[in-house]
Amino acid sequence: MAAIVGKHDAEVERLFGTGGPLGPAVGGFRPRKSQTEMAKAIAHAIAEQQTLIAEAGTGTGKTFAYLVPALLWGGKTIVSTGTKNLQDQLFSRDIPTVRKALQAPVSVALLKGRANYLCHYHLERTLANGRMTSREDVGYLREISRFLKMTQTGDKAELARVPENAPVWNLVTSTRENCVGQECQYYEDCFVMKARREAQQADVVVVNHHLFFADVALKDTGVAELLPSANTIIFDEAHQLPDTATLFFGESVSTAQVLELCRDVLAEGLAHARDGANWGAVVSVVEKAARDLRLTFPQDIVRLSLPQIAPSSDFFPALAKLKEELDGMLEVLEGQAERAETLEQCRVRGVELAQKFKDWQYDPKAKVPAGQEAVYWVEAFASSLQLHKTPLSIAQIFNNQREGVPRSWIFTSATLAVKNDFKHFAHQLGLYDEPAMSWPSPFNYGEQGILYVPQGLPDPNSMGYTDAVLDLALPVIEAAGGRTFLLCTTLRAVKRAAERLRDEFDKRGLKFPLFVQGDRGRTELLDQFRKAGNGVLIGSQSFWEGVDVRGDALSLVIIDKLPFAPPDDPVLAARIEVMEKKGMNGFVHHTLPEAIINLKQGAGRLIRDEGDRGVLMLCDPRVISKPYGRRIWQSLPPFKRTREQAEVIEFFRTGAGKRA
Repeated sequence: MAAIVGKHDAEVERLFGTGGPLGPAVGGFRPRKSQTEMAKAIAHAIAEQQTLIAEAGTGTGKTFAYLVPALLWGGKTIVSTGTKNLQDQLFSRDIPTVRKALQAPVSVALLKGRANYLCHYHLERTLANGRMTSREDVGYLREISRFLKMTQTGDKAELARVPENAPVWNLVTSTRENCVGQECQYYEDCFVMKARREAQQADVVVVNHHLFFADVALKDTGVAELLPSANTIIFDEAHQLPDTATLFFGESVSTAQVLELCRDVLAEGLAHARDGANWGAVVSVVEKAARDLRLTFPQDIVRLSLPQIAPSSDFFPALAKLKEELDGMLEVLEGQAERAETLEQCRVRGVELAQKFKDWQYDPKAKVPAGQEAVYWVEAFASSLQLHKTPLSIAQIFNNQREGVPRSWIFTSATLAVKNDFKHFAHQLGLYDEPAMSWPSPFNYGEQGILYVPQGLPDPNSMGYTDAVLDLALPVIEAAGGRTFLLCTTLRAVKRAAERLRDEFDKRGLKFPLFVQGDRGRTELLDQFRKAGNGVLIGSQSFWEGVDVRGDALSLVIIDKLPFAPPDDPVLAARIEVMEKKGMNGFVHHTLPEAIINLKQGAGRLIRDEGDRGVLMLCDPRVISKPYGRRIWQSLPPFKRTREQAEVIEFFRTGAGKRA
């Protein structure tokens, strides 16, 4: 795309140039052509209220490239990012740095989903009920009560002493269903409402993709009130949007929601209408029906589309039984709801749940309008069952959201294109014919890194494949002095690799600390890996992106196989079927581009700044043997390429580490 001269170009040149205000404010800041050009393109899109798809190679400095124009000319701006961790980093570190450098008088607010904020009412109720099951929970509850007296925001991220995933949080935060709303005695002090009020008044609001789309779908997270007045919307880590939007534009209902409702009905019934019913008996039949529905699938984890479930399966009568028992509980609530506001709330929640179960039925003969096709499927976890209805395409729904008030929409990430082609990303979101631009990384990949595809690997689907990968990886891990990420495509491979490497390190007397996904939280694992300096971290999907280890601690990234989506994914299977009916090739047009974007994320962990050196070891013979292999490695950074282990070991021997 030809360069466009924008009205802010000269100012952007000054701000990002030598002697500009960013230098003194940002340690190690150097002018980078790609960063300056990207900032110009974003400033132009903001000025013209246009959409822009912006891919920036690792090291471009894309965060500052969008923050500078947004803070100066973006008006009311919503910045949405991929995770709560990145959200906190933007709010606490990046935006204050840029705001100070520019001396921009903008107010900034952080907005998260309601499950992140302590709820006065539910904390009080939990303390009064005293239903703590473990000593650990009792200790956590004491910490939370103390936290309530000191916190300004109620954001649980501030209370590091209580783990973010501790079950006690479910008892002291609200959900859309169990929030008492304006009837609540604590409404004026409510942390959720306070965060939303601050977001209303702020110039820049930092949200995350889950919150953005949950709001668009449910109108419940405070973003809906912000959207009408927003002039600029920026999605960072935008490659995640198709999956997140699909999740929220679909509908799902689970047995866990039923059990949660039963818990609340029992508590409120006993508190406000003890004589109105035998509450224990009322809820126990519903609880049993919910658990029996889960037990119709004996496996631990299941994903099946509705047509894949045998008509003779126990699932269908068990589902009918749950609907019937839920209706029975609703009849009791109908007669008692007027005795307390909280009982009425339980009734409303029950009606909504019952309706969702009724709506989850698929008529193959029904004519569905184009663009509104959906797949019905079931997902079983250890102790709950979810029923999903997922749209096959979100393009039309997302386009409808973008219509209306003219504003600027910026979509940015390091991985949006497949060999400079943005079609796959753009078409999923309905961004047809919108301008898309790409800026290369400033890194010298040919000097800084090697792409190594080992010889002699068996077929990736064969038995013992993980062990074959580890046989070839061990000498390279040893040559690198640990300092390795081993990224696996399945949790089974993570488990096997951990067992085998633990054993091999012992046998060979290698003192490389091993960090395995699942042993501890992700943030803690990464901190310990960085500190160790010679660690080996084994992880699956959550370590493929959003992980930044600069310097010497990481010099080798091993990827066990190409990250193709699992063939048992019901949504993917249905999408491919639709594409093939249109004469397209599902593998070429969907599965392959998806895997390439994923692989680019994994590869992006290796070289994080201009002094880094390292090896990307891609252990999948299909990169060489299959016709599509060329398209894969041509989409990766332009590393020097080799198939010789000796060359890789020599690279580590002469390089003496990751630093050049």
